[in-house]
Amino acid sequence: MTIKATPVIKDGCLMVRGKVVLTRVPQNILVSPASNDSAFFGATDPTPSSRHVFKLGVLEKYRFLCLFRFKIWWMIPRVGKSGSEIPMETQMLLLEATEESALNDEVNSSEASTDNTFYVLFLPVLDGLFRTSLQGTSANELHFCVESGDASVQTSQALEAVFVNSGENPFELIKNSVKILEQHKGTFCHIENKKIPVHLDWFGWCTWDAFYTQVDPQGIKEGLQSFLEGGCSPKFLIIDDGWQDTVNEFSKEGEPPIEGIQFATRLVDIRENTKFRSSGLDEDRTNLHEFIDTIKEKYGLKFVYVWHALAGYWGGVLPTSDSMKKYNPKLVYPTQSPGNLGNMRDIVMVILEKYGVGFIDPSKIYDFYNDLHSYLASNGVDGVKVDVQDLIETLGSGYGGRVILTRQYQEALEKSVSRNFKENNLICSMSHNSDSIYSSKRSAVARASEDFMPREPTFQTLHIASVAFNSLLLGEIFVPDWDMFQSTHVTAEFHGAARALGGCAVYVSDKPGVHDFKILKRLVLPDGSILRARHAGRPTRDCLFVDPVMDAKSLLKIWNSNKLTGVIGVFNCQGEGRWPMEQEAEEIALAVPSGPSPLSGHVSPIDVEFLDDIAGEDWNGNCAVYGSLSMLPKKGILEVSLTTLKYEIYTICPIKVFGQNLHFSPIGLLDMYNSGGAVEAVNCIIDVSSCTIKVNGRGCGRFGSYSSTKPTLCRVDMEEEEFTYNDKNGLLTVKLEGMGNLREIEFIY
Repeated sequence: MTIKATPVIKDGCLMVRGKVVLTRVPQNILVSPASNDSAFFGATDPTPSSRHVFKLGVLEKYRFLCLFRFKIWWMIPRVGKSGSEIPMETQMLLLEATEESALNDEVNSSEASTDNTFYVLFLPVLDGLFRTSLQGTSANELHFCVESGDASVQTSQALEAVFVNSGENPFELIKNSVKILEQHKGTFCHIENKKIPVHLDWFGWCTWDAFYTQVDPQGIKEGLQSFLEGGCSPKFLIIDDGWQDTVNEFSKEGEPPIEGIQFATRLVDIRENTKFRSSGLDEDRTNLHEFIDTIKEKYGLKFVYVWHALAGYWGGVLPTSDSMKKYNPKLVYPTQSPGNLGNMRDIVMVILEKYGVGFIDPSKIYDFYNDLHSYLASNGVDGVKVDVQDLIETLGSGYGGRVILTRQYQEALEKSVSRNFKENNLICSMSHNSDSIYSSKRSAVARASEDFMPREPTFQTLHIASVAFNSLLLGEIFVPDWDMFQSTHVTAEFHGAARALGGCAVYVSDKPGVHDFKILKRLVLPDGSILRARHAGRPTRDCLFVDPVMDAKSLLKIWNSNKLTGVIGVFNCQGEGRWPMEQEAEEIALAVPSGPSPLSGHVSPIDVEFLDDIAGEDWNGNCAVYGSLSMLPKKGILEVSLTTLKYEIYTICPIKVFGQNLHFSPIGLLDMYNSGGAVEAVNCIIDVSSCTIKVNGRGCGRFGSYSSTKPTLCRVDMEEEEFTYNDKNGLLTVKLEGMGNLREIEFIY
């Protein structure tokens, strides 16, 4: 008998693939099909309201992973086993199910067979003017909350509030689900249907942690000069917060400072502040256009982005400013949802709730963005990083609610960026609410976690883990942005390695003259390009339901793929940080071994999803695994042991058989973090007397391959080249010179 995958309610239970997922489902819960195998769940209430909390059922004994907003701007992951552990503001819930349907506590995740495992995905989505989130109760009930954010926007029913789907591969399940929602809802686009900004493939520098708001042209020039002198010049620059013309009416000179009062600052004019304007009194000071032209020409910059907030600045715009009056601004006060208030309060919102936001009339918001962006473009700016986006959800009262207001702002922003900048040059930030996520039609890059904070030693492991887990959802709609880091930070290698396999932009925020070029040159080729992996870096399947930060035993493994290789990064994130709002934080932290005691785990080629697609036809499953070169079958394992804040990267290279039993696989640039990103293509030419392997590779340095036998000759771009061959492990190495352009490497056997 064939069991249908479509979720149904039967005898008061939510059934998926014949298994009970939720019990005690109320009678007011409604089900409607979304596709052949998926469905929407909704509910009715006799009393109209702008906010409903509906019980969906009781969730017990399933291992789960959820992504929730611990504060208004950002999501983090949480794992657990029952509904009581699911926080407010959960925006994705993934369950692991087996034929037995319930959790067996004796079975370790890494040892459990995947043959009878499937996954159930819950995505709370947008339903008309309402936005949905999930939350649990102490009775293990799973609730969904629908809210409009405007007391006058009410409903008595939510018919398509929670999307439920299932599948045997969790990554395909999430991808397919997002694509179903894309087609059904029509309010956003999957990442495959967006234009990807070109800056992602080039090394960058952001001014934030180098200067904070004290950024000025001289400091930027000094930083670019020091990169140039070190032989590793950025090709894109983000001039972060500090360039705009702003005023703070509440910070009085001589009075004691108020914590967070800087967030009440408002925008006065779309033009740059005096630091970036020419002055007749200072011959060295140029205007913004001249400054950008100069640094592009002198330092080889391809892209210059500048920062601004979605509302103009942190506190919006100054309503009394002559330059702003045409946008009909007025002072409004944010109202946060109970979900946000029930999690972690943020100082930004505390300040804005007290001092208000200079809010631009939604009917004028496109005019504001277009004026700002056309002015910036006329001065040589190529794109924008737009921050503080989730603020808009708190301003929906009187404007039709949070969903429609967010969409108005998002559409206006994307329209202006499309009109004024090439290549869809937009980076979204502080935008993790589902209002923004499911209203993104063009935005293709979004920050995937809270900031890299160099002064916060306990945040570093959380940063890596949260980006990897958040990318499960965000990576289907955006290219996740891992944020900047500093190359001389004590955790620089940890961060650099993660970004190398994140499939993301690679950019730093070094202070002028303070660089570690050894680390940077493992990320960046001499021409300024990077070896960016093809997808969003995400946790491996056996890491999805464990806590790599606080369970004192689990390593974090992140997988990705290149054109012809896979890549796995293993990170020890234990013992250095604690998740916010984790109830058992102190008890769990005490279990983490103190000192440099290592944790052990294993890696396997099977950790790389869709490796068969990379390997192509006639692959027998064998791989060359480069950390230190070894051969493994597809399901073979390699033991790894790491102390806290240490990592290993393994390049997984499917071995193909050519000619008369020649086993060969290109590895890539051996001294780069993502070695396999340098391999573009491989093919074989066989004639009567010889077999020639042709590899197209990028970059310079030691280019390695696995070969079962030693070639007789090597050529690079038709010129004979010396090579080395290790007959013990089959490592074949040739030295590539040059800047980073494409090379043709031939091995003749």
